[in-house]
Amino acid sequence: MDDPAATVVPMQVVVLCSGGMDSVTALYWARAEHGVAAVVSFDYGAKHNARELPFAAEHAGRLGLRHEVVRLDFMARLFTSHLLEGGGAIPDGHYEAATMRQTVVPFRNAIMLAVATGLAESIGAAGLVIAAHGGDHAIYPDCREDFMRAMGEAMRHGTHAGIALLRPFIATDKGGIVTTGARLGVDFARTWSCYKGGAVHCGTCGTCVERREAFLRAALPDPTVYACAGPLPPKPAPA
Repeated sequence: MDDPAATVVPMQVVVLCSGGMDSVTALYWARAEHGVAAVVSFDYGAKHNARELPFAAEHAGRLGLRHEVVRLDFMARLFTSHLLEGGGAIPDGHYEAATMRQTVVPFRNAIMLAVATGLAESIGAAGLVIAAHGGDHAIYPDCREDFMRAMGEAMRHGTHAGIALLRPFIATDKGGIVTTGARLGVDFARTWSCYKGGAVHCGTCGTCVERREAFLRAALPDPTVYACAGPLPPKPAPA
């Protein structure tokens, strides 16, 4: 099923979970609405992988779920992105700033969805859950809804099981995800966002800014420790 707004009958699903606040909330949503056959994370050489992957493992363990980490080390070796080890510095500023294009990892979601689809069909799951949301910025081509619809069709047609791509947050923004996660009991202090991957969230890179804004929109306390919690940068004017 490629309509993210459609009512979905409970099914066995595989959940893509990086350890970030969106995907951890998607994991708790999937456990509440479906049966979770497995949780899959990807170690693809991102600067923050070492900080976020342990949180994915932690939440899968809390829920008593199978957790698989798939290494995609070729991405850091062959692809160009400031997000990857060996790439340039992670830019500071608003998440919607043009400089965030430097953090695009080419075709990342397509590669991860393809791997996870193979896993889903292999273990008898009928669906795949990804935390793509309505606030995902258009600077990331493989976060756009046109791409997600096309990928959902490819997954459905390319598997005997007709694997469905479920996007429970596609009609909401990150503030809505915080609200949903709080209702489901997600401990957001045990999630990671900062692309810089330091000891604590930097508070100034695009993903930290987006995280801070999300808690403000949701009117909920932010449990995150930031190295810098100064004024948020203004949202860039539309191009």
